[in-house]
Amino acid sequence: MRARLASVRANEYTVNLFTGNGQFGDDLMETLQHQITIPLELEGKRLDQALAEMLPEYSRSRLKEWILAGYVTLDGSQPAPRTRVASGQQVSMTAVLEPQQDAKPEPMDLVVVFEDDDLLVIDKPAGLVVHPGAGNASGTLMNGLLHHAPDLAALPRSGILHRLDKDTSGLLLVAKTIAAHTQLVQDLQGRAITREYRAVCDGRVTAGGEIDAAIGRHPTQRTRMAVTERGRPARTHYRILTRFPTQTFLALRLDTGRTHQIRVHMAHIRHALVGDRAYGGRLKIPAGASEQLASYLRAFSRQALHATRLAFRHPAGQQMLELQSPLPVDFVRLLETLDGAAQPNKRPGDPGRWDRMKWPEPESS
Repeated sequence: MRARLASVRANEYTVNLFTGNGQFGDDLMETLQHQITIPLELEGKRLDQALAEMLPEYSRSRLKEWILAGYVTLDGSQPAPRTRVASGQQVSMTAVLEPQQDAKPEPMDLVVVFEDDDLLVIDKPAGLVVHPGAGNASGTLMNGLLHHAPDLAALPRSGILHRLDKDTSGLLLVAKTIAAHTQLVQDLQGRAITREYRAVCDGRVTAGGEIDAAIGRHPTQRTRMAVTERGRPARTHYRILTRFPTQTFLALRLDTGRTHQIRVHMAHIRHALVGDRAYGGRLKIPAGASEQLASYLRAFSRQALHATRLAFRHPAGQQMLELQSPLPVDFVRLLETLDGAAQPNKRPGDPGRWDRMKWPEPESS
């Protein structure tokens, strides 16, 4: 496997190749699943034609795209769209629901943490939209990726495998070939990829734990998600790294990858993320806060959430790859401000200490 690290800030990242077993979670785009038996009346038809008749809610072009991306198997094997089907054959489809967006290549300064012939990992800054959409036809990460690696245009969603919200920073995994895309999607679905986050939430969390609560579209505010019985299963694990007087620094891992999952789950247990106006409501300045702390909380205008670590098996070489992204400057400054407010007479510590905090083992706080 030929690999290269980015020259931009590359010395700040931890990149490890290793073998062995690990504990994994996932954060996958919304998916759909179908298990279908080919009926007698569709005997001899092309697979894409048969699927278009059995699943009329999807266009034939989209079904063909999913077949080519490896999301469809026929009796356990990966077929071509033109494969002729026989009655009784079993079709299994697990496909990403993210709509395909047309995007044009645009030059962009990307921080590439790792890249080889099969995949790349980007460190996305806060404020950068991942996919084009309404009001964001250009200037997105997808536009920059297509300029960086034009062949990504042949892949679903330009190879982007999972989401990060616009104002969430951190590591994002991108496949560069159909084979890598297929394998990494399967690994995400099988919870064979670890994605670990750091967050600062409001309030003093008493202990680490698990939030197991279904998430779906908010019943009245359609741009938001909510915990709802009609939602899809969602599970978030969280551990305490540091408690401040009125906030808590957390490490989090996901067993599922619902839209806004961490933000929704933390708000659900009444510990919304600092800076999250959508799920935390109006800014609340803690009673007795210093002017420095109050000023910085007012200025911190994004959710305090960073995707800090990825660990997964390389889809071609099968080595385990582990990547870490340092906390961005605004996040470190938030932690330093909270720490200084908690211990005003303490000498400033090494800012790198926040990055060195690991997931607490054993799993208790």
